[in-house]
Amino acid sequence: MTRGGAGSGGPVRRVPRETAVLVTGASGGIGSAIAERFAADGCRVALHYSASAEAVRAAADRCASLGAAQVLTARADVRSRAEVLRMREELKAAGFVPDVLVNNAGVAHYGMLCDVTDEEWDRVMDVNLKGTFLCTQAFMEDMVSRKYGRIINISSVWGLTGASCEAVYSAAKGGINAFTKALAKELALSGVSVNAVAPGAVRTAMLDALDSGDLEALAEEIPAGRLGEPYEIAESVRFLAQPESGYLTGQILSPNGGWVT
Repeated sequence: MTRGGAGSGGPVRRVPRETAVLVTGASGGIGSAIAERFAADGCRVALHYSASAEAVRAAADRCASLGAAQVLTARADVRSRAEVLRMREELKAAGFVPDVLVNNAGVAHYGMLCDVTDEEWDRVMDVNLKGTFLCTQAFMEDMVSRKYGRIINISSVWGLTGASCEAVYSAAKGGINAFTKALAKELALSGVSVNAVAPGAVRTAMLDALDSGDLEALAEEIPAGRLGEPYEIAESVRFLAQPESGYLTGQILSPNGGWVT
């Protein structure tokens, strides 16, 4: 795989072909868009899912049609160390060792903090934050041994600013941001960059709870005058995955239409 750098004849403007990219939570809007963007570059992609087998199969078919060098699907509950390690071994058996890990698996929660149950708190923290920890720990070892890798965590603008009635989700995403910054320092000398993408309001199923009037009002709050699209988040992830982005680490990139600056 071309690494780029001084004397390489100029910057490579795409993720190199055959790069192995694992995207967790790849059945949803942002996750599938990320997988498809790497597929369009001819990368090898593995799409993780937990329960949405039909949706991830459809996304895998789209990846294949876009020219991915290899397409795999992998099921695991990211809250379980045993399942994450099983997924790693199954991927290895297929010859797939990620150069790029995109920790996208997540769940949202809406509601007043006074009404949050222990079970709701644990679910949001375990999927969003513990899942990011377990997947990173499982797949970083090979990156460190190769002295190359890209870990990209999908956070949220609410992890930067907090949101009323989303205290649990905001706390989980804020934890991902802190985890990103700390691990970036830990892995910097190993040639592994660690960054996060913290999207603003993006047109995905996570906004299904809002009616058309709410969505219109939300768009009016955003200086760009519209919601984001999943492909725009995918482009941010792709940028961070490029070999030439290695000096960029420990950063939180927030594509949000100027909503939060």
